[in-house]
Amino acid sequence: MSETKQESELTVKRRRRVGTKKPTSPIVIFIIIALVAAGGYVAGTFNQQIMSALGPIFGYHVHSGSIDLSSVQDTYRELAANFDGTLDTKALIEGANRGLVAAAGDRFTVYMSPSEASAFDDSLSGNIGGGIGAEIGLRNDRVTIVRILPGNPAEKVGLMAGDVIVKINDESTSGWTVEKAVGLIRGDKGTTVKLTVERAGETKSYTVTRDTIVNPSVTSKAEGQVGIITISRFDNETGVLARSAAQSLLDKGVKGVVLDLRGNGGGYLVAARDVAGLWLDNQVVVTEQTGGKVVDTVKSGSNAILAGMPTVVVVNGSTASASEILAGALKDHKAAKLVGEKTYGKGSVQKPIDLPGGALLKVTVARWYTPDGVSVTKNGIMPDFAVNLTQADVNAGKDPQLDKAISILGL
Repeated sequence: MSETKQESELTVKRRRRVGTKKPTSPIVIFIIIALVAAGGYVAGTFNQQIMSALGPIFGYHVHSGSIDLSSVQDTYRELAANFDGTLDTKALIEGANRGLVAAAGDRFTVYMSPSEASAFDDSLSGNIGGGIGAEIGLRNDRVTIVRILPGNPAEKVGLMAGDVIVKINDESTSGWTVEKAVGLIRGDKGTTVKLTVERAGETKSYTVTRDTIVNPSVTSKAEGQVGIITISRFDNETGVLARSAAQSLLDKGVKGVVLDLRGNGGGYLVAARDVAGLWLDNQVVVTEQTGGKVVDTVKSGSNAILAGMPTVVVVNGSTASASEILAGALKDHKAAKLVGEKTYGKGSVQKPIDLPGGALLKVTVARWYTPDGVSVTKNGIMPDFAVNLTQADVNAGKDPQLDKAISILGL
């Protein structure tokens, strides 16, 4: 019998069985509906417990507990009943979320409103839009300019790295997050923002006209036989841009490299790993620990085009997070010497979690350690050669840190 005929007969038999099947009993249908309903109730009622049990199997975490927020409702009812004015319930909910996360006591675990989350995403993508051309960070819990981008509005009006921003549009920045400050500094091209800063004990005010900011994460140049690569952050493009810059410098015949990480507040770990892979060939870049146990070991790739190249990394107090991971890996593997000032000391890993309505939770999920097992938390990384950069140096257009890095190469 042919295969076609066999298939035909099987089809006929199936149709006959379907056509002669007895109707399902109403009692059976009722039982099925009851079971489905019961299952739905259990899944809905114990959703968190079920997800908590199944989550680890699929590689994610769900907390099954809850906290009693009845006091928050009591506070809201009393506020609404007695407040002389109009309450913005959306703002109240945002404030409650922000306060809840802040109470965790970790300054790197933060709640971001939808606008702050959007600004955060833009900062990592380089899609800044209208701004002033300054990178902002928290230094000693104060909003501070950590880097001025050449040729942009901040530089043109006289703002400098190290300026502490005490007010934005006459509103005090005390207790602000970086994201909140950046959200107010950025705006449409052609509009203005007023910044009041502290510098060397003096207070100055600047009105800056925002412009479209061009800010690639990697720039490079050759000075004689020395190639200088500057990385301002670690975004989605940094790995590719850094490799392209390194290859370009090799094509120009450089004999040594200076990697400038000053003012680099971090970004994506994968980008730091990719940059480390320019010098390190399938070597450990960083390990992550949660609860004191190693949960991940990150290694570099296997195409280290700068392996063996004399290299000096320039760092300062604003070199943080992913920048410290890179600097620490190159130092531990003896692929580079470090020059400058002690780094910031951010040895924790944050995971961004999308929340309803476009908000974002950035939460500390692990602690990271250099290849030699060193935690930089609070201690930072000490350079091999300590060199300060003073405000007087900046004012005079001098850069003793970069000068020292180049002199170490001896080229």
